[in-house]
Amino acid sequence: MKIIESEFVTETELPLQLKISFSKVFDFFEKYTKKEFINHPFHSAAHNMVELIKKHPELIDGFSDYSLLHKYQEQIDLLLNPLFPEALLLNEIKAASIPFSFTSFKFTERFENIIKNAGENYKLNVRNFEEDSMYIMSCTFILGFVYGYQIDVKRPFYFDIPDKTTGTMKYYRATFNADFSDITPTENAPSITENDVKQLLNNFNNIDLWKEKFPPNSYIFKGFGLINLFDVTSEEMLSSIKANLLEGGDFLIEKLQQNLRDFYSIKDLKLGFSFFDNINTKICDTKAEKTNSLILNKNAEIKCDSGYFCDGILEKVFKEQQAFTISDVEEYGKHSNKNGFYQNLVDSNIQSIILIPIKASETGDLALLEIASPRAYELNSITINKLKDIVPVFRAAVKRFSEEHQNALEATIQENYTSIHNSVKWRFYEAAEKYYDANLTNENAKLDEIVFNDVYPLFGQSDIKGSSNARNLAIKQDLITQLTLAISVLKDACKSEKLPIYNELMFRVSTYLNDVENGLSAGDEVNILEFLNREIYPVFNHVKDINSRLFNKVSVYMNRLDNKLNVVYEKRKEYEDSVTLLNDKLAKFLDNKQKEAQDMFPHYFERYKTDGVEYNMYIGQSITNEKTFDSLYLYNLRLWQLQTTCEMENLAFYERKNMQHDLRVASLILVHSNAMAIKFRMDEKQFDVDGAYNIRYEIIKKRIDKAHIKGTQERLTIPGKIAIVYSQDKDALEYIKYINYLQSKNQIGKIEFLELEDLQGVTGLKALRVEVIYQKDFDENKTISFNDLIKEIEA
Repeated sequence: MKIIESEFVTETELPLQLKISFSKVFDFFEKYTKKEFINHPFHSAAHNMVELIKKHPELIDGFSDYSLLHKYQEQIDLLLNPLFPEALLLNEIKAASIPFSFTSFKFTERFENIIKNAGENYKLNVRNFEEDSMYIMSCTFILGFVYGYQIDVKRPFYFDIPDKTTGTMKYYRATFNADFSDITPTENAPSITENDVKQLLNNFNNIDLWKEKFPPNSYIFKGFGLINLFDVTSEEMLSSIKANLLEGGDFLIEKLQQNLRDFYSIKDLKLGFSFFDNINTKICDTKAEKTNSLILNKNAEIKCDSGYFCDGILEKVFKEQQAFTISDVEEYGKHSNKNGFYQNLVDSNIQSIILIPIKASETGDLALLEIASPRAYELNSITINKLKDIVPVFRAAVKRFSEEHQNALEATIQENYTSIHNSVKWRFYEAAEKYYDANLTNENAKLDEIVFNDVYPLFGQSDIKGSSNARNLAIKQDLITQLTLAISVLKDACKSEKLPIYNELMFRVSTYLNDVENGLSAGDEVNILEFLNREIYPVFNHVKDINSRLFNKVSVYMNRLDNKLNVVYEKRKEYEDSVTLLNDKLAKFLDNKQKEAQDMFPHYFERYKTDGVEYNMYIGQSITNEKTFDSLYLYNLRLWQLQTTCEMENLAFYERKNMQHDLRVASLILVHSNAMAIKFRMDEKQFDVDGAYNIRYEIIKKRIDKAHIKGTQERLTIPGKIAIVYSQDKDALEYIKYINYLQSKNQIGKIEFLELEDLQGVTGLKALRVEVIYQKDFDENKTISFNDLIKEIEA
């Protein structure tokens, strides 16, 4: 007799001692041995069965030794045959089993075939049933069977049984018939009162309480049960697909692909999807973007009118938006002129495929679900019919994805193309809500002005020094290269054709070259390029046909030109790549540090990329509706700014090794003691200072980095030093504390006390200039904590 055991047999603790007994089957046969059933068809057979069973009392009394199932295999088969009608053996999935252990010992043929296909070592284990859950369920079973308290805690049992023949998983729901069982308490079983039952009902998940009322092995189970399985693979896959689509996340396609493999019992089924834009407009203008597509495997992007698809697919899928099935790709190829779509399927080892169009949005975007098999006719018009319940789930998911995608785009636009910083977004929502409510009753309602009063400004910049000179030098070097190459071509042309025009052109090119070497003036580059296009290139087109040497010379010249700009773009590219690298590094670093600063106290922040980076910050009570402002937060932000500037200096210094141009930055901090107001300018979509007095602050910001030290020609901002500009002595005293603190950390060196030359409209500015000590073990993740600041200030 085949026995399928479960891990529950040896590993799970239960309040029940499990004994296999066939006493209730015996009672059934014994009933028909009585005189009143003498004419019943079962009477004679029942006599023989009762006599047989009486010879083996263990079958009635019960046994826990499962080896006896083999010993009494013949008798047990005879006993249970009436419960397993031969006519249903190939249809029903049924077995005789022991409750709570899932050990089964007699099966219908269909059940045996399923177990055989599951593999040699398969154990019939229930899915998602923890040990404690099984214990509590057996206790409720006892309460109903012994004490008459019917507590419905039934959960459906599910078995996941692999099918080795298809390489997929099958899913079955189980029902259990316990009519052939009985439960009796042992002497160790505590009596159960109504109060006990109430206590248990109020503490369902308290396993210790259940074990107290129903100690392990305190009851005896005698009998067996009948377990029936029902194939619910389709329903399970539909549920799993819904769950996976709702969960989203990584590996979604792989999860859904496995779902559909189990659904269709195709172990190597493939799943893909693609998006097609603007189907509502002309299909010939439609573009497909490769995502996880099977049908666009080699094409990152296609146009539908390119001949890639046949007319049938264009008509049915894209115009009528109906599902399309190709059950035999080779046969399809004969009627499609072996177009790009066919070639891609063959290259991807696809021989049958289902295409399901799903409208993604009202704008006409279309998602295409692609289900494919490497074998012909494995996917066909019948298999597509099985998807009727699944397609609506995909449709809902695609709609949600499209909405989320649109929201992500809008969020990106909000974040990157407008000036609404997270710290002040609440005020914009507040104004929008007020406008919305007012607009319901007043068509002339106006949006509130967004003004933040009494905020303290902080300004800083890390500017690439000498950027204009470096850029001009790069342009000069590229022009020298280009003109030298042109002269080289003309020299070889003179050797091949003794034409005076070549000498005259060479003279003019040399004149331009000499002018460039002596210094580049405004407009020189444009004039030279116009001259080359007008006078030189037509000659090059002529001379390259004279001989192979000149052809190669012209080719060398043309290959040195940038494809888009049509100029030699080598030194400039090195320079601009270096600027971009440094800008990106500084901007990313500052943005990451800003997240930490926002945690200290919410404040407005905006950053700009120039040749370097510059930024504005505003802090004050009106910025936030969450916390109470204190001047300590302003001091903290100022210290954070100085510390961050030191770190940005270090970052820029050590990035020199990664740049083709050796670029240095000069850093500046502008201190302003008085609170001001900032206002959102609707026309410019950005904040600006509000009030005539505060305009002076903006003037200083624009001019200060060009300032000289009073009585000298030395610029205030120089590489390796941080300039801190102020107008009131109390600001200098405050910053000297921060400088002393950073000196103690060996991040800043000596201090210079400077007076600045008068700027147009601004006088009396002073500056502290401090030396940056570059750290050998610089760690861009190291920061000053808020607690450190408080300790330093208190000290």
